[in-house]
Amino acid sequence: MSINHIRPWRNIERRKSRQIMVGNVPVGGDAPIAVQTMTNTLTTDVSATVAQVQAAAEAGADLVRISVPDEASSKALKEIVAESPVPIIADIHFHYKRGIEAAEAGAACLRINPGNIGSEERVADVIRAAKDHNCSIRIGVNAGSLEKHLLEKYGEPCPDAMVESGLDHIRILQDHDFHNYKISVKASDVFMSAAAYMKLAEATDAPIHLGITEAGGFVSGTIKSAIGLGQLLWMGIGDTLRVSLSADPVEEIKVGFEILKSLGLRHRGINIISCPSCARQGFDVIKTVEALEQRLAHIHTPMSLSIIGCVVNGPGEALMTDVGFTGGGAGAGMVYLAGKASHKMNNDQMVDHIVQEVEKKAAMLNAAAETSD
Repeated sequence: MSINHIRPWRNIERRKSRQIMVGNVPVGGDAPIAVQTMTNTLTTDVSATVAQVQAAAEAGADLVRISVPDEASSKALKEIVAESPVPIIADIHFHYKRGIEAAEAGAACLRINPGNIGSEERVADVIRAAKDHNCSIRIGVNAGSLEKHLLEKYGEPCPDAMVESGLDHIRILQDHDFHNYKISVKASDVFMSAAAYMKLAEATDAPIHLGITEAGGFVSGTIKSAIGLGQLLWMGIGDTLRVSLSADPVEEIKVGFEILKSLGLRHRGINIISCPSCARQGFDVIKTVEALEQRLAHIHTPMSLSIIGCVVNGPGEALMTDVGFTGGGAGAGMVYLAGKASHKMNNDQMVDHIVQEVEKKAAMLNAAAETSD
């Protein structure tokens, strides 16, 4: 068992929501918060898209969304679904027929944008296809594409308009006896998104998909998403999430898991706790952490690792991690195992040694988990 114990003052009480199935992935209720991304290859390039889906799945993606803008993409989607290791969400925007085709192609979920897809009759056609093919639906409200009558009513995109749009489309689904749906209310503005999600969480028990849309590049988008999604998750809101970055989809998955790990909501892989480094450091902390992140990327077992440059905070941090290393003097430092000082190690051998200790600990934890099952 990891020594990174959950403490009462760290517990987050998640909002109670209905549970739906997106393929074989449960969403909502007591299911883990699902992390997803979206491919950025041409959907018609089947091999490139499948490769990107597989890379995302290896990074931990529970779900992957794929754009379906035309009939050729619908045909390609069927091949992609057949080779995908995770359920595929079809991204549908302007043509309702793409939604029908995607359901027929085996998509596990249809993401429809209410402001773009058209009349209620067209939405009803998509609902029928989803029912026929056991496909879920995500109502994807976006501040940038709200219905004309709502913009006229409110004067501009705002949280009230976004929530009203979402609830209107929930009504349409429910009127057609369709309940296998989740919903999102995204905006690129962090404040607007957060306010809309808080209102939505009070208005429905549907599972909620979180996202700050068009968040930006890797650094700026990560920060915006961490602020926006982090505060909502802290409040217990959110059943799935996507960190939208102008970056490799794999990076979206990594950031999504880091946000969840920082809040103790979900753990995957190594949580490295490291100091920013200073003149007291006994070794090059920055290069060491970079090397360890690469060398330990294959470890999926939840574990904590502290890499601290000196003895000011190092021993204290090591008490709370599974494996730790604290810099000392004379080119060596102290290795900690299960929170206790274990043995000294030379700095030039430290990276290889820590990798070995982490792999050994991961094997022990995995074996214990299999035994308990």
